[in-house]
Amino acid sequence: MRLSSQAKELIDGKNFACVATVMPDGSPQVAPVWIERDGDTVVLNATESRQRTKNLRRDPRVAIAVFDLANPYRKVLIRGKAVEITRDGAEDHIDKLSMKYNGRRYPDHNPADPRTIIKIVPDRVTH
Repeated sequence: MRLSSQAKELIDGKNFACVATVMPDGSPQVAPVWIERDGDTVVLNATESRQRTKNLRRDPRVAIAVFDLANPYRKVLIRGKAVEITRDGAEDHIDKLSMKYNGRRYPDHNPADPRTIIKIVPDRVTH
């Protein structure tokens, strides 16, 4: 599914996303995250130890809500599946996201807990 122009605008902006994944017992888990996109693919970054990474490795279903910080009633809701989780380029990627959100490189790289890039393909996009 293609992202709408509003979805792209919200993801490209300095807006936070809330990402919901499924715990092993079926309960939901949600976390605020930085977000970007590559075309119509939604891209997140997380450490290997984060619950969302563990959940998505086991069950790729995910829901994402992105709200406009200037107008929280303007939003996009995305449901989809994680199609790739990789460490390749993940440390550079978190620096890129940190530049977007904070204007500086990410200060907390931890080789003991490597980062991952999570790529999500949307199945449903609503506003």
